Amino acid sequence: MLEEFKKFLIKGNMVDMAVGFIFGGAFATVVKSMVANVVMPPVGLLMGRVDFSQLFIALDGNTYESMAALDKAGAPAIKYGMFINDVISFVILGFVVFMFIKSYNKLKEPETAKTPTTKICGECAETIPLAAKKCGYCGNTDV
Repeated sequence: MLEEFKKFLIKGNMVDMAVGFIFGGAFATVVKSMVANVVMPPVGLLMGRVDFSQLFIALDGNTYESMAALDKAGAPAIKYGMFINDVISFVILGFVVFMFIKSYNKLKEPETAKTPTTKICGECAETIPLAAKKCGYCGNTDV
């Protein structure tokens, strides 16, 4: 069983998948940083100097000046600004993955249609080799 598991892990597809996960995690970090540091500041500026990462609703009934004060107090909150950032990150990441897969599919060689190797006997409807001169099932020579 251990030998079979080793073969499974060493297969090319498994290694490719592991590399994909590593790059995917790194890429997700870059996209999250891009959204938080490049995309959202101009959007916040256009919406009246709003910092989305600081938008929250405290659930304990108190008001807090900032997210840091909220976290320091340990108060429960709905951090909807961070959720908005994460949704935008998800949409951008999804779009990039979609474009990557679309490009990959265009580059991938199209599967060629396989040449048939068998034919159907007109008499008994059995499958016989393409090169057959006579049906091995019914003896038909009109194949």
